[in-house]
Amino acid sequence: MQTLGGSCHDLMVLASGQGPQGPGAPRARADPGKMIFVSNQLPIRMRQAGEEESGAVCGWVFEWDEDAVLAQAKTALDDENLQDLEPVYVGALAVELDIECQEAVSRHLYDRYRCLAVFIGDELRHRHYNQLCKLQLWPMLHYVLPMNPHGAGRFDASLWQACIKANKMYGDRLMEVLNVETDFVWIHDYHLMVLPALLRKRFHRVKCGFFLHSPFPSSEIFRVFPRRDDLLRCLLSADVVGFHTFDYARHFLSCCSRLLGLEHRAHRGSIIVEYYGRSVSVKILPIGIQPARLLAAMRTEGCRARAETLRRSFGDEVKVMLGVDDTDVFKGIELKLQAFECLLQAHSEWIGRVTLLQVLYPARSASKDVDDVAQLVDDIAARINDKHGSESYTPVVLLKRKLPLEEKLAMYSIADVAVVTATRDGMNLLPYEYLTAREGMGRALAEENRGAEGEGPTRNPDDSHAEGHSQAEQNLPPIESTLVVSEFVGCSPSLSGAIRVNPWSVEAVAEGMFNALKLPERERRLRHAKHWKYVSNHTVTFWARNYIDELRRFTAGHGTMRCYGLGLGLDTFRMIALSDKFQRLDTQMVYNSYHQAAKRLILLDYDGTLVSHNAINPAPNDELLHVLRELCQDERNSIYIVSGRRRAHLAAWFQKVPRLGIAAEHGYWLRVAGQPEFECRAPDLDLTWQEAVGPIIRSYTESTDGSHMERKESAIVWNYRNADPDFGSWQAKELTDHLESVLSNQAVQVVSGSCIVEVKPVGMSKGQVAELLLGAGKGADFVMCCGDDRSDEEMFSAMEHIPGLDAEIIACTVGQKPSKAPYYVEDPAEVVDVLRRCLEAPGADVH
Repeated sequence: MQTLGGSCHDLMVLASGQGPQGPGAPRARADPGKMIFVSNQLPIRMRQAGEEESGAVCGWVFEWDEDAVLAQAKTALDDENLQDLEPVYVGALAVELDIECQEAVSRHLYDRYRCLAVFIGDELRHRHYNQLCKLQLWPMLHYVLPMNPHGAGRFDASLWQACIKANKMYGDRLMEVLNVETDFVWIHDYHLMVLPALLRKRFHRVKCGFFLHSPFPSSEIFRVFPRRDDLLRCLLSADVVGFHTFDYARHFLSCCSRLLGLEHRAHRGSIIVEYYGRSVSVKILPIGIQPARLLAAMRTEGCRARAETLRRSFGDEVKVMLGVDDTDVFKGIELKLQAFECLLQAHSEWIGRVTLLQVLYPARSASKDVDDVAQLVDDIAARINDKHGSESYTPVVLLKRKLPLEEKLAMYSIADVAVVTATRDGMNLLPYEYLTAREGMGRALAEENRGAEGEGPTRNPDDSHAEGHSQAEQNLPPIESTLVVSEFVGCSPSLSGAIRVNPWSVEAVAEGMFNALKLPERERRLRHAKHWKYVSNHTVTFWARNYIDELRRFTAGHGTMRCYGLGLGLDTFRMIALSDKFQRLDTQMVYNSYHQAAKRLILLDYDGTLVSHNAINPAPNDELLHVLRELCQDERNSIYIVSGRRRAHLAAWFQKVPRLGIAAEHGYWLRVAGQPEFECRAPDLDLTWQEAVGPIIRSYTESTDGSHMERKESAIVWNYRNADPDFGSWQAKELTDHLESVLSNQAVQVVSGSCIVEVKPVGMSKGQVAELLLGAGKGADFVMCCGDDRSDEEMFSAMEHIPGLDAEIIACTVGQKPSKAPYYVEDPAEVVDVLRRCLEAPGADVH
């Protein structure tokens, strides 16, 4: 597999090995391979060392952050199929260090934790993370448009350049250990969306995945971003692009369709986007947690003691609702408090019997919007407590600090209801952690009961999802939990037993809270058992292992492709991947074979091959007519136009080329080379099906703006090239299903092509035309076939499977794309040029 960098028009120069080599290729290594996790921040905690504290480096103590998702993801590498990969981490530290400390700290982190620290400096970090990421990308990904002309969310080109610079520094650090032959790179989250393209530009066959941990907005929001196309192309530079939910993936695919004109398809459980010869997988994979670790923490004496203290402080008669959120505008904290206030007003019987414990983690970045939310939360909490509280009862308890793991689990374990009201969130793992803590508390209580009363009911995971009043249900241990979850968080689809609410409706959330409080105990146990089965199976290890398996599968064929980098900047760079047998058509080779042959057969598609699809006037120009006329005057030549167009159009356009053969409507009409009249290849075909199909397609045309219907003698075509891409594609699928059901007993086929749906008789294809003409033209020792789309691939395939064909075969597609043809040319003008050069006298040098 050649991986050559730079911009070059003639790819054959690169293929010859004479082109410029990609800069800075890493040296070959003997190691079995690495899984390199790249994230904005390393899974490392750092704190200033105390006096005479051992293990400090430059006054800092570094510890592994077991709470970090990527620290837990390495457990996937314990799988027997992944044990050959060593985990390595690339990212920044929480604090920028002085330059004199960086080398010592870097060596310490890599030797002890296999972490490569990236140092980008305070100023660049501020411009990249605090300004571009948090004030522009983060709101856009969460469906917020920068409507205020004086607000911080308006696009700033200098901040975009800061983002590129920061991503490049991450890439430079990564390349210090990268071996493209054996290593895999897994990039995480929106801070590093540019990095896949930077890596692909440097090393074309890098095995690179990207996972977005935030939402992805609809195309109507995303298209507002000035660098929208660049961001999409950067993501498509990865081999696998991961999302938490189908909604986020659907929006990404819609953006690819609307903004880049890229279609997608389903294949063996994956969603595939074809991008310049590469197959990019779009993977939908909700992340999980590590329940075993949390259950172990629940068993510690400190956690259990803290839980008992908390429970006593609230009292046995008070229900506890819990919320744990970052101080952020998208967490809906103020909406949660307003709903709780509405609950107490509408159901006053719960005053004194329910408390909302709201934990507020510090904001990850400062902004006026965050400050406003924090103040609003304080005001609402004070208002509720003043109105409904007393000396012995506090309706709302606010706790403003980061919680250590044991204290957080203790709070989860004593909470009767967990409430998540985020207006938009990537995944939000609070419900999973809450369920695990409740499971741990329930197990502890069950163990205590068994110890006091002898053996009691045991938990059978296979029975935990049973419904009704079965024996399995009766054996459920006393473990219960209740969730009120926003519809707009990533975990919501996975929690089918949660009470889902629209966080924007205060009344709906209040009603959800009320329903959660009065849910029967049996129902709480059943819902918990159902949720626990999902959470315990879909762990972070499961998530990481599945993603890595997908990445391995989609990069397994890298060695069979030739890759070429075209363009310089992010806005122009494209990596084109082609089969190792795919090469540019050599005009001299065609010329030599043409003049050495005694009998020649040339098959030419029309639209996209001889004339551009974008031509305002689709009729052939004078140069094309002259070249075809000269070729047809040679009696050794049989030249055919093989097209889906109607015979009337083709006959009128080529009336000045009398010896030209024409196969119209995919061969339904055939004019043999040298003959004046067309012959219908299937005169006895029953075409009465058109009477039923015409009105159906006409109705879809009327309801799909920009589409039109074309009626041929043997076929009917619905064209939606000028329609809305998403709606047109949707309508095409509906139309295809509709037509297939109506025509199930007819000898016709419904074919989907590039922005078309065509209904035509069975057996009418360019492949069959090629077989017919090759059979009739036996004795031809030079066969050339040129086409540009899916229907022409049938001609290329036919040439490979005709027995006894003893001829020089040249199959050529127009454009660099995956094809069954071994050769390509750039555009229709080059096809005409190749044909024109064949007219030159024998022995000429046509280069």
